[in-house]
Amino acid sequence: MTKFAVVGTGALGGYYGGLLARAGSDIHFLMRSDAEYVRQHGLRVDSKNGDFHVPQVNVYSDVSQMPKCDCIILALKSTQNQLLTDLLLPLMHDDSMVLVLQNGLHVEQATREVVGPGRVAGGCCFLCSNKVGPGHIRHLDYGKILMGPFRGLDDTESGPSMTRLATLQGELVAAGIECQITESLTWARWRKLMWNIPFNGLSVILNSSTDKIMAHPESRALAKSIITEVRQTALDCGHFIEPEFIQYMMDHTDEMVPYDSSMRLDFLAGRPIEVEAIYGNALRAAERANVSAPIIRTMYQQLKFLADHR
Repeated sequence: MTKFAVVGTGALGGYYGGLLARAGSDIHFLMRSDAEYVRQHGLRVDSKNGDFHVPQVNVYSDVSQMPKCDCIILALKSTQNQLLTDLLLPLMHDDSMVLVLQNGLHVEQATREVVGPGRVAGGCCFLCSNKVGPGHIRHLDYGKILMGPFRGLDDTESGPSMTRLATLQGELVAAGIECQITESLTWARWRKLMWNIPFNGLSVILNSSTDKIMAHPESRALAKSIITEVRQTALDCGHFIEPEFIQYMMDHTDEMVPYDSSMRLDFLAGRPIEVEAIYGNALRAAERANVSAPIIRTMYQQLKFLADHR
């Protein structure tokens, strides 16, 4: 049985970690302010797929007290990546791997710089979930993870083997987590950016939830233009995405429950927002390919201003 650690027990780490804990996995949670509450009251998840409560949870407020683990699930926001050395290295043994569940493009590189090549996988999470209280997660919709090995910025390094990822996939599926594997993590990240870039940014710039953006004809048209540019940028960077995926993203967002993006929630709460991971890294990839992405750059500039002048 894989021994898991969850670093970042918020809306995402709390949901996936909660499912693993419910299934009886050997799992250990790093928490800060919630640690004592969860020790006493357990972890609660309200989910569209059925509410559940895990009364006894292995929870720690100090990473030095945690055991070394086989798979560290990194669910922190990328805005906290300056903490990775202190948080990850105490949890690693010689055969440990890290599964990076963060938004953006090439976000695994920061972890790779800490733990070394060949030990990092990434996962694109298609999840609507919020943390609504201490040790209390509300899962609204979706929940799929599409994961693959991180092979460096130039996709030439080795990553965790597909056999190892298949074993991990089996444990996640057994816990009730929809999970698939891809050989091309960068391709999967670009597909996810076709949602993250338009809707995370527009939710902040327009101060609106996804349903309001989709309901207004002008903002709806703008969202589709952004999705189209993200796809074209991915193509120009060498990653084919079928043209039908543009309309799929629009339909997918129409069908979502009314949802505040994680970026908007962070912005409204005064927390740092993931501008560099989602927009900056996409622009830098475009620049390496000598590609122009004018709408993405405009959003990047607007969001940088808003983040610096709250």
